[in-house]
Amino acid sequence: MDFLTIIQVLDSSIRLATPLLLACLAGLYSERAGIFDIGLEGKMLAAAFFAGAIAFVTANVWLGLLAGIGASMALSLLHGVASITFRGNQLISGVAINFLAAGLTVLIAQSWFSQGGRTPSLMGGGRFDPLTLPFAEALEPVPFLGPIYAELISGHSILVYIAFAMVPLTWWILFRTRFGLRLRAVGENPAAVDTAGVSVVGLRFAAVAICGILCGIAGAYLSTALQAGFVKDMTAGRGFIALAALIFAKWRPWYALYACLLFGFLGAIALRYQNIDLGAFVVPVQFMNALPYILTVVILAGFVGKAIPPRAGGEPYVKER
Repeated sequence: MDFLTIIQVLDSSIRLATPLLLACLAGLYSERAGIFDIGLEGKMLAAAFFAGAIAFVTANVWLGLLAGIGASMALSLLHGVASITFRGNQLISGVAINFLAAGLTVLIAQSWFSQGGRTPSLMGGGRFDPLTLPFAEALEPVPFLGPIYAELISGHSILVYIAFAMVPLTWWILFRTRFGLRLRAVGENPAAVDTAGVSVVGLRFAAVAICGILCGIAGAYLSTALQAGFVKDMTAGRGFIALAALIFAKWRPWYALYACLLFGFLGAIALRYQNIDLGAFVVPVQFMNALPYILTVVILAGFVGKAIPPRAGGEPYVKER
């Protein structure tokens, strides 16, 4: 494997890791506040559809992004009302959101566009264009460092840079601000937070809202940046992979980045190398495509017992009178 090929694989890894990272950080906020969210997949899917649909109709990708965030936040609000206000089972609520999004996106897409549950292809202002960073073209001929900067760091859409910027921002919010301290506390001991005069319900709804925003950006990225439109079930289990990465990362932002990059790298390898001939036998393309999902199972089997979730996670809070 030559240097250029390595750069191309790493470049694909970053692109594929971006929606995983956004969804993983979304789950991080929610679960740190004690609200388990299995519905990341459904929120991303709804956001991908509405972002692609509105971007096509208006030819404005920013309006599509706002529509995607709005759709995701609507489902987040639904999850919050079910699990916080009515104290329902958080896992069941998340699963219901996944089924709801899977069915509604195809139904509405077929009703609006009559293209078998997909949106028309996005072009021009309906997509996020790659950004060329300063001096990228001038530095490209420079050996080693030039291709890294011009091909690997530069040339991504703005949503990629937003996703990676969210990692240090999330770390700062959670571990260096009063809001972050309260958010973490409400996931560990909500009664103590309530005793201090801070609204447990308000904090948990805030976390769920942040989760909706990040899932909306992740879904919009899929249909307006990574691909050129929405197709049925285009999230392809990314929400569940993001949950596995979150567990692997032990609910920490920087570890979440490394976990998502690992999943993105496996996805890039699967796309680039198919039907690998090892001499004695040929590795089938189906095995390569299944690599990220195999890693998901291995991580959950090997680390779920070692990663300790927030103590109040999944438990509705009942205010003492």
